[in-house]
Amino acid sequence: MTSDEAAVKRHAWAWVALTLALAVHVADEALTDFLSFYNPMVTSLRERWSWFPMPTFTFEEWLTGLISAVIVLLLLSVFVFRGSRAMIYASYPYGVLMLLNGLWHSLGSINFGRLLPGVYSSPLLLAASVWLLVCATRRHKEKAT
Repeated sequence: MTSDEAAVKRHAWAWVALTLALAVHVADEALTDFLSFYNPMVTSLRERWSWFPMPTFTFEEWLTGLISAVIVLLLLSVFVFRGSRAMIYASYPYGVLMLLNGLWHSLGSINFGRLLPGVYSSPLLLAASVWLLVCATRRHKEKAT
């Protein structure tokens, strides 16, 4: 196996790991009633700032949307395993978004003085996000040389 093939495999497994961490995170949020925290917060922010763009959700639409996203992300892993250059670029927003998600749950728990729904799985999101970002950056640098 060449070093490029090894880098592609590491990148692909990092993508899969982050997606599985996201699936665990969705289960964590569903089991700890995330929407009972999220929906009132969004409603309050909309009352303060009418332009606030975040939606509120029913449990069914929220869970269906997140399960669908996890399935799509797992399907996209095929392209990462094939070494698609586009997936290097897709890894950056995906990794950063999940890093911010993990930080929000962790730092939000400190800010609100209680464990927020989803905080138990946030370390998985943080670790997997960093791994994906590191692997994507390494592949990006290898492709540039």
